[in-house]
Amino acid sequence: MSRLTRSVLKQYWGYPSFRPLQEDIVDAVVDGRDTLALLPTGGGKSICFQVPAMAMEGVCVVVTPLIALMKDQVAHLVAKGIPASAIYTGMHPDQVALTYNQAVYGRLKFLYVSPERLQTEQFLEAIKRMKVNLLAVDESHCISQWGYDFRPPYLKIAEIRPYIPKTPVLALTATATAKVVEDIQFRLGFKQRNVFQSSFERKNVTYNVYHEPDKFGVLYRKLHALKEGSAIVYVRNRKKTQVIAEWLQSVGISATFYHAGLDSKTRDERQDLWMKGKVKVMAATNAFGMGIDKPDVRLVIHLDLPDSIEAYFQEAGRAGRDLKPAEAFLLVSDADVKQLEENLQQSFPEMERIKTIYKALGNYLQIPIGAGKWEMYPFVMGDFAKTFGFSVMEVFSTLKILEKEGLLALSESFNEPSKVWIKAPREELYRFQVAFPAFDTFIKYMLRNLPGVLSDFVKFSEETAAQKTGLTLDQVVAQLKKLEDYNFLTYSPRKDKPQIQLLTELLDTRYFALSKENYADRKRDALERVKAVIDFVNNDQECRSIQLLRYFNESSKKACGRCDVCVSHADRVMGNREYGDISQNLVDLLRIKPLSIAEAVEACQGFEEEEIVEAIRWMIDEGTLIQDGNLLRLK
Repeated sequence: MSRLTRSVLKQYWGYPSFRPLQEDIVDAVVDGRDTLALLPTGGGKSICFQVPAMAMEGVCVVVTPLIALMKDQVAHLVAKGIPASAIYTGMHPDQVALTYNQAVYGRLKFLYVSPERLQTEQFLEAIKRMKVNLLAVDESHCISQWGYDFRPPYLKIAEIRPYIPKTPVLALTATATAKVVEDIQFRLGFKQRNVFQSSFERKNVTYNVYHEPDKFGVLYRKLHALKEGSAIVYVRNRKKTQVIAEWLQSVGISATFYHAGLDSKTRDERQDLWMKGKVKVMAATNAFGMGIDKPDVRLVIHLDLPDSIEAYFQEAGRAGRDLKPAEAFLLVSDADVKQLEENLQQSFPEMERIKTIYKALGNYLQIPIGAGKWEMYPFVMGDFAKTFGFSVMEVFSTLKILEKEGLLALSESFNEPSKVWIKAPREELYRFQVAFPAFDTFIKYMLRNLPGVLSDFVKFSEETAAQKTGLTLDQVVAQLKKLEDYNFLTYSPRKDKPQIQLLTELLDTRYFALSKENYADRKRDALERVKAVIDFVNNDQECRSIQLLRYFNESSKKACGRCDVCVSHADRVMGNREYGDISQNLVDLLRIKPLSIAEAVEACQGFEEEEIVEAIRWMIDEGTLIQDGNLLRLK
């Protein structure tokens, strides 16, 4: 099978061979083994399920929580001539039904779904009839309550396995602690433990923490010195992204900004400008970056503290995907730690406040108690908060808690163009046009200009249709709706607002409670993650890379030699008045190759033997040198 999978890799992706670990993962999947793959950000996770799925008969069901990412992957697969589709919040019911039928009848190789979709009767009925060759679970750390981004709908994934008993599961993630690794396998019902894990070490990325009150000064100096490649500046506040981008532009550095509150068209345009190198810097919240594969990011700068090491590692990991040297800078002021602790408290509003916001949500969406299950509603968080006098922060925090409780699902704003499907049978088309001549011109336009409209939903521009047919925009929409009333077609208007979906009927807040797991335990875990971040930024005695690796249960004694801690140690050694010159001489010698103490003393010309030996002892104590048996090495 390895020959076949390599052939598939070459045919569709153009690569002559797999990256390290990829082929082992692919072989395990093809052999039918449940598999957990831990690959770093940019490590080629999608190849691990796309290649084996193409090599096997049937359809691959991919579970992912990110609409933008699933749409992007579907577009890439279709561009390669691979039939793929996705089902997500905001689609017309006819479009959902048609997509399921395509999967059932073998017309798709990939079906992307959100985890919430797995609970619906429509999905369960469809999967019983599909020939599923692989169940791929992306962002699989979301299934673990010990993970930093737990999502209750992920717990339902194992419940569909009895419908596809012979189908292997491939779980994928970029970051997971040892506890989460074990939990993922347990929650997904692995038949036996099977983990492929690449090192979390990114040898080309240097991690730095600067305790610096003048953050904008550091920001300017680092970005001004950046001659090639691009940069990302992360902050936690939406308004701050705009402030930073405008300030950078004012000092001659090309920049734009990105956050989830922008409409999808604007976000797509700005991402495209940055991806194509037309602007150097993207100032963004953590809404930017997931699924972004830009190889030449040379700098990632955090102006605010992230709320977990996992989040920091993923965001910093967007630097240097081309394996060339890159740097990450975390800028910390005295007030940042206090602010991070306050943010944690705000992330867990009091129970009565949560009830008040949940009740207001029902009023805002006009849903009576006991109704609304599975319904989807356009939802603008800022407008909701303003209408009821809440802060956006407490609304966001409450909705995330309710999402983790499994009561609702939030989707980011995305640009979903209008779509049309003519579902009238071909033999009925002429008869309909004769019976309803007022629609003749419009129907002919669609048949001539929308290839595939008789068999599937296709993108439709109301503006173009108006221009081509001589109708006004209002007349085009009116004709579409009238034809839909006649059951001639299905029309799905464009959507560009975030969506909210209730996963249960709206509850009466008098009988409303949150589980210990999703409130008290989550708050405790969040506190531990915040403490880990604070410990990381305050530990200036140990190489940053070693600290990060230890957090992910990977041991390393070899310092990177480039981070702020390592450079500080080296500066202290070189700056010592008594041993400075000897130390510099020894470092220069040991950069070439390790030496025994005797060889080092002999090679270090111009100094007394006792002075050299004392300098060596001092450098070992300082952690600049390591005595490995008989040999001296640079740490």
